Amino acid sequence: MAEVKISAELRTEFGKGSARRLRREDKVPAVVYGHGSEPRHVALPHHDTLMALKNSNVLISLDIEGKRELVIPKAVQRATIRLGIIEHVDLLLVRQGEKVSVELPIHTEGELAPGGNLLEHVLNTLPVEAEATHIPESVTADIAGLDAGQSVLAKDIKLPAGVSLGVEDDAVVLQVVAAQAEAAAEGEGEAEEGAEA
Repeated sequence: MAEVKISAELRTEFGKGSARRLRREDKVPAVVYGHGSEPRHVALPHHDTLMALKNSNVLISLDIEGKRELVIPKAVQRATIRLGIIEHVDLLLVRQGEKVSVELPIHTEGELAPGGNLLEHVLNTLPVEAEATHIPESVTADIAGLDAGQSVLAKDIKLPAGVSLGVEDDAVVLQVVAAQAEAAAEGEGEAEEGAEA
């Protein structure tokens, strides 16, 4: 994953009023913390931040008034009414070679077995540990030919080199379930047969 460079300026004013003023200036209030250092309050350019956060685990090279820091987003607060507006970001300091815990989006490939089965995402993201400067964008689970009752476990997902699972190997990530309409119809048929007997 490529580094995204963003310039930040230190903030000296805090509170809701200050945050509103920043947002009116098209800036995002943020906090940079980690490695035992005092949290630093910064302001980020909104558009650059919005573009960078299209990938949830983006590595950001933050220029804080001439000092370069590597950070990853840990918490992003978005506006509930005005979509596309970032209200606040927590950024975690990282170092090259350091392992961090992140959650990767899960993509699927292949087609389920015929028969109207449905794929249920038990986990929407896969918790992993990866080197801060080599975080994959996502992981891919193979669902080809899976039938109702079958599942994909965390250990079944192929991880890139240097990435390890952040959950138990046997944690269910995806499972295939029979379509509800068919299952209900079968249940009614069985009930009728039982009534006749």
